[in-house]
Amino acid sequence: MGEGDSVLTEVKSLNEECGVFGVWGHPEAARLNYFGLHSLQHRGQEGAGIVANHQGALKGHRNVGLISEVFKDERELERLKGDSAIGHVRYGTAGSGGINNIQPFLFKFYDEEIALAHNGNLINAKSLRLELEQAGAIFHSNSDTEVLMHLIRRSKEAQFIDKLKESLKTVKGGFAYILMTSDAMIGALDPNGFRPLSIGQMKNGAYVLASETCALDVVGANFVRQVMPGEIVIINDEGYTIETYTDDTTMAICSMEYIYFARPDSDIAGVNVHTARKNMGRRLAEEAPIDADIVIGVPNSSLSAASGYAEKSGIPYEMGLIKNQYIARTFIQPTQELREQGVRMKLSAVRGVVAGKKVVMVDDSIVRGTTSRRIVQLLKEAGAKEVHVRIASPPLRYPCFYGIDIQTREELIAANHSVSEIKDLIFADSLSFLSEEGLIESIGLNFDAPYSGLCMAYFNGDFPTDLYDYEADYLKSLGTAPVLK
Repeated sequence: MGEGDSVLTEVKSLNEECGVFGVWGHPEAARLNYFGLHSLQHRGQEGAGIVANHQGALKGHRNVGLISEVFKDERELERLKGDSAIGHVRYGTAGSGGINNIQPFLFKFYDEEIALAHNGNLINAKSLRLELEQAGAIFHSNSDTEVLMHLIRRSKEAQFIDKLKESLKTVKGGFAYILMTSDAMIGALDPNGFRPLSIGQMKNGAYVLASETCALDVVGANFVRQVMPGEIVIINDEGYTIETYTDDTTMAICSMEYIYFARPDSDIAGVNVHTARKNMGRRLAEEAPIDADIVIGVPNSSLSAASGYAEKSGIPYEMGLIKNQYIARTFIQPTQELREQGVRMKLSAVRGVVAGKKVVMVDDSIVRGTTSRRIVQLLKEAGAKEVHVRIASPPLRYPCFYGIDIQTREELIAANHSVSEIKDLIFADSLSFLSEEGLIESIGLNFDAPYSGLCMAYFNGDFPTDLYDYEADYLKSLGTAPVLK
């Protein structure tokens, strides 16, 4: 979740922070969690865990690595008996690596047991933690997630759900929480709905909570509804109920969910991600046409947009880049030499397709510029006559504080370089980005909120909330000049 330093950087250099999943009322709850988390693996590869509820007693297992690595011993899953369970896959920047920061957190108090999983980032966690520690709280991790549990236990409210509501009004930022108690599974969403959270139901009546609807599909659950900003969903043996902890809400779904993070087979707020990306590509072809021979997409997140660009432009769509499917998201040391080697490991240009051709290369975003530059080089080394880069989102100029691991402007090439300068830096023959208006209309949400219910802060610096602990550093960063690393 949030604000520490990670020594490992993925080639793309843009990472969603976590995926959460939960099941209530199924005899194979832990195993269903395994399948659900596997389908959410793209949301985090650093660690995974599952906590199961067996007749009111909670037991968990967590470790570093992919979900298949954490549970490679079948006995670990068999040990998690119970008809309810919650799980988590982690890509974290708030808190270092190591098992203490891997979720779900399992708290065993003298009077109750509670498990907690979180997707997002709290922007007032530092100040809250300082206040709590000064009052005597002892933290077992350096993750922002643990703050919520200390607030719950400190609350003077009589009922657990009221303690939770009070605590949710105290924490600020982006969060989709799933909690497990002895008699209920509870989901909660921040007042802006930055991170997606959906409710599903299985044929046997079991309820499922998941970060993305693709995880509901994997376990055979039918979509029931999306959890809305400021809502709490309480699931127990009687069914589910929806309550609110605040009416001060403004929908601001992370636009990067549609652009890059979510799986194309997921629906967010009723919009299919693949369809949104294809619309982005079509709109990009209208806004930035070019005379070319073929259109190619950068696997895998840009293939939908590339198909839309090809369809609208009439230029043939070809498979000009191949991704090595046997590499996870290739985490490597953050040096230029190793980053560029990482791109070569992940992607290969198809010489027989691109040689002698004017190529339109469609990608979803440019972060540092390192990856884009290397891909352009790969294509030209494979004989491409020209490479015209088309980006299916606006330039990333501002950091994110709600659950994505880019929190300084130094990392963003577009923060202090013009489009023309970026074109030269990545060795492209031309470069164009999708407009903000084009992105909003391509996604097509219809919420009565700024930007139709999307968070567009990455592109225009219009943050939907105060920045709390990050305010001073952010204002200072506005004067910094990023460089292509």
